[in-house]
Amino acid sequence: MPFVSITRLRVRSWQYLPAFFLAAFRSALQARYARGNLGVSVLREARNTFWTRSLWIDEPAMKAFMVSGAHRPIMRRLLEWCDEASVAHWTEDSAQKPTWEEVHRRMQRDGRPSRVNYPSEAHRRFDISAPQCASHRAALQVIVPLELRWAVNRLETWWTAPAQHHHRFVEASAPAGS
Repeated sequence: MPFVSITRLRVRSWQYLPAFFLAAFRSALQARYARGNLGVSVLREARNTFWTRSLWIDEPAMKAFMVSGAHRPIMRRLLEWCDEASVAHWTEDSAQKPTWEEVHRRMQRDGRPSRVNYPSEAHRRFDISAPQCASHRAALQVIVPLELRWAVNRLETWWTAPAQHHHRFVEASAPAGS
C-alpha cells in the first residue's frame, strides 16, 4: 500500500522565487530518483503557490528522502521563503495517484501547518484553498532526461562552489589587460 506525501507552499515574495525554483527542481529531481519513490507531481498555482504530491513504497522511504540530499537544507530555507506551508501523509489503498481534489480534501482533513517565520492570516487559520487544476496549470510530472540531469549536476557544482571559483571564472573571462 503506497504512502502518499503532499505539501502546499506559498512563496511570500517574488524575490525568493529564483532560489525557490532551483531548490524545488533539485528536490523534485532527487525525489524522482530516490529509492522507494513511485511518482512525483508538482502543481503551480497563482500567487506563488505550489503543491507537491509524491507516492512512496512506504513511510521509511519517504523519510529517508526527506532528511537527505537536496531536500534537507531546503526545509530550513522555507521558514524564510514561505508565508504558508502545510503537509499531510496517508497510506493509499491503490498505486493510483490521488486527484488534486483528493489531495485538497486530505490536506484539510489530515494536514497540519508547517512552521514559517512570517505566517499569513490564512496560514494562522489553516485556511487551504482548493488547487486550481485548469488545463493551463496542469500538474507537471517530474520526468528528467539523462542529459538534463548532467546539466543540473554541472549547474549545482558551480552554484555550490566556493566564491573564489566564481571570481576565477570571471577573471579568466575578462579581456587581457583589464
